[in-house]
Order: sequence, then C-alpha cells, then structure tokens
Amino acid sequence: MNEKLIIVNNIDIIKLFGTNNHKLNKIKTLFPKIKIIARGEEVKVRGNKKDINHFEEKLISFIEHIKMHQNITINQIERLMEGDEKEILNIKKNIILHAKNGKTITAKTVNQYKMLSEISKVDMLFAIGPAGTGKTYTAVAIAVKALKQKLIKRIILTRPAIEAGENLGFLPGDLKEKLDPYMQPIYDALFDMFEEEKLKRLLQDRTIQIAPLAFMRGRTLDNAFVILDEGQNTTKKQMKMFLTRMGVGSKFIITGDETQIDLPKNQESGLIHARNNLNKIKGISFVKLNEKDVIRHKLIKQIIKAYKK
Repeated sequence: MNEKLIIVNNIDIIKLFGTNNHKLNKIKTLFPKIKIIARGEEVKVRGNKKDINHFEEKLISFIEHIKMHQNITINQIERLMEGDEKEILNIKKNIILHAKNGKTITAKTVNQYKMLSEISKVDMLFAIGPAGTGKTYTAVAIAVKALKQKLIKRIILTRPAIEAGENLGFLPGDLKEKLDPYMQPIYDALFDMFEEEKLKRLLQDRTIQIAPLAFMRGRTLDNAFVILDEGQNTTKKQMKMFLTRMGVGSKFIITGDETQIDLPKNQESGLIHARNNLNKIKGISFVKLNEKDVIRHKLIKQIIKAYKK
C-alpha cells in the first residue's frame, strides 16, 4: 500500500472541504478505493498508486475551480469528477463580466462557455436545456456585457406570458405589476449584475426593456441584444414573429426547455419547430444543455434523470 502527503495551501480549506467536512465526506465517497485523512492543510492518502494519482489530479482541479470561482459546490465536484469542466478551468475567456460588488460572473460549465463562445460568432443562438442549467442567467450576463462594452444600444428581454394566455387585462394593477410575476427570473438576474439605482435608471430610460412576447409584434429591433426566455411556450407563429423582428446590429438568444411545454396539446412548440427547421442555417447556432450543466441544488440533476426515464 502506498501513502502520499499532499499540502493544500493558498485557499480557504472550508471552501474545499465544507462546514463540518460535508464536502470532504462527499469526496471520500467518490474515491472508495483509497483512504483520505485531512487535518488542516495536510491531506494524507493511502491506497494504490494509480488511485492516489487520480485523487491528486482531481483535488488540484477542485482547488483551481475555487481559485477561479471563489467556491465549489458538491454538484460542481461531481461534474469535475466526470471531466466535464476540465476544458474550461484554465480558459480566462470564460469570464463574462464583472458585476456589482466586485462579483465576477463566469461560464461555470462547458455548455455555458459554448453559449458565450458561439454568440460571439453568430447573431442568433438557441440555448435549449432543462431547468437549473443557467440558460437565462448566462444569456442575460452576455447581453449585459455587450451593453457595457457599447456593442449594442439596448437590451430587450421577453417571455411568453403563457399562464395568462398573453391576456393580462384581468390581473390587478398597472402593466408593470401585471408583468412582474412572469418576468421575475429576468429581474433576478439583472439585480445580480447592477446596483439597484443603476438598474432603475436603465429601465426608466428604456435602455433595458422587459416585455411580454405579444409586445414584440410590429417592431424592428436594431442595435439591440434581444433574449426570448421560455421559448418552448411559443407557438410556431409567435416564434416566427419574434425571429423576424431582428434588425441591423442585433443579437438574439432564445432559451427554452423542451420538457416543460405549457401549450395546448394540439399546438406544436415554436422552439421545437425552430430546432428542427433552422439548424442548418448559417449564422444560427444551437447549444444543448443537460443535467451536467445544472448549477442549482444537487437534487435537480437526479430529478432530471428520473424524468428522462
């Protein structure tokens, strides 16, 4: 039996092993063939030489992740074990933007990085995948980056208010109050990227516009970054209407989850129709996200797998 002592320094051990060693305990389950003993900065490993080397390689990738993202979750540890994030760990270009309070927003998975990479090459991108994969958040961050770099003049964010049948008149309050429940995920992302007063000014002067899909009809959107969220809940007609709003100097990102379609059963999703019919057009890219991109609670990955079955 071989033994190796590994010294972990220049990072917060709590971030690596977790409070009460809950992350360390998870790591131990991922390496059942070796014995891992951690005391402060010292990690002693006993076992087969090949297994020890594999553990050390993965431990280094966990540490690199913490240095880049300031933290690591159990879900991210599992993804790194599978090798899905290795290719972006050392890519400095995965930084999307520097947000409020010095926060750095990065592409945290390979497919999020593909979103960032592809939209720099094309003007229209479809990001399709299940809940929790960061589609909307990443898209909004990319749009904010373009605005800060003055590559576009405005950001337009839209969703189909399918739960209300796009007929919001029966709801109480003014238009903003009626729309806010449907637009909340977009607001959440924006509040993470702008100071509150700055965001209020951008909304007031319409540099950032948030509106239901029905309000896009008849517009031509020039010099704008436009995001259609929840694209699976558009009809073919609505999707065509939206896509043909694209004007000069604009970028479009369409996000959606094919497993959460709320349309009547006799209506085909505009997202699925677009995926099947536009995927060979030059200048349009498709990025497929999956459970490996989930960055919410660790249970979501298991839930997505269970529903696939």
